[in-house]
Amino acid sequence: MRRVRIGVIGVGWWATFAHLPAIKLHPDAELLAVQSRERANAERVALDFGARHACVSVDELLALPGLDAVIVSSTPNVHYIQARAALESGRHVLLEKPMTFTAAEARELVEIAARKHLHLLISCPWHYTRHGVEARRLIQSGKLGDIKMISVLMTNPIDKLLKGINTSPTHGMENIYVEPCHGSYNDPAIAGGGQIYCQVSHTAAYLMFLTGYRPVEVFAHFDNDGSVNDIYNTLTVRMENGALVTVASTGATPLCERNYEVRVFGSQAILQLELWRGTMTLIDFNNKRTEFPPLAESEIYPAQLPALNFVDVIHGKAPNGSPGDLGVASMELVEASCISAASGNNFRIRDLK
Repeated sequence: MRRVRIGVIGVGWWATFAHLPAIKLHPDAELLAVQSRERANAERVALDFGARHACVSVDELLALPGLDAVIVSSTPNVHYIQARAALESGRHVLLEKPMTFTAAEARELVEIAARKHLHLLISCPWHYTRHGVEARRLIQSGKLGDIKMISVLMTNPIDKLLKGINTSPTHGMENIYVEPCHGSYNDPAIAGGGQIYCQVSHTAAYLMFLTGYRPVEVFAHFDNDGSVNDIYNTLTVRMENGALVTVASTGATPLCERNYEVRVFGSQAILQLELWRGTMTLIDFNNKRTEFPPLAESEIYPAQLPALNFVDVIHGKAPNGSPGDLGVASMELVEASCISAASGNNFRIRDLK
């Protein structure tokens, strides 16, 4: 079996931390090319990670013969145009989150992939944990009964990154190859926004991943805390099955504290997940409590699994663990939340243009 030849667009902090090491690790993948706007950087990354080609433009990368697939790991403002170019050229795409700036752009990418019979994945590592996969199975099999309410608290100490005070998101991470460029996270024209685009985009996709339901309306409040970007978010969401969802999220916490608490309330049972702590508990209405084996530290946020799954999906060895539809649902909720917060009104997803 020929190895999947992959090109990576945007070889900054996250690509060099997660995607490039994953490609090197997978026996059925080959890193054909990397792209950076600066020739010296592209050549350095190509040399260090074993890519055959160093490119300075997306067109140069997409013109390479033998290229099978593309990972788009650039800044959010160019996700749509770069992913669209890759799909239109006939390449499978793994796209970083946030998927796009708007839901309409996200839907178009999904439509192009379907029309051209290509695989489109959204890079959301939470979708690949043992607990995430089992939680989804339990919820969608009816083990909890009808899903009535979900409560989410998500924090990650990146407020200084979102405010542009520093560029380092590397607390708790080792072997950082390069840090993000200034503006990648704190300039709204580049990042789309603050916490809502950078972090709540994870939660928005996770809600549909777990339940299979899309959001239909949202009422949101943002607090920018003196920044041009939102730092605190609260969302009240109604899903298409009628389930009520609350999401609270911020990047303003101590470096030693992260929270990702998901509580799913069904008519027959409650499921409690602590994603940053790697624990999951099921409690049914007969008071039976099931504690699932905790995740190892390396399993809690499996950064390399989206790229590893990407290769397996292309080879037909595994199902798509994070399909483009989840990215569309995420962008619907993110965009609608921004409109709601700006207007002070409830906003219906169907009113998105």
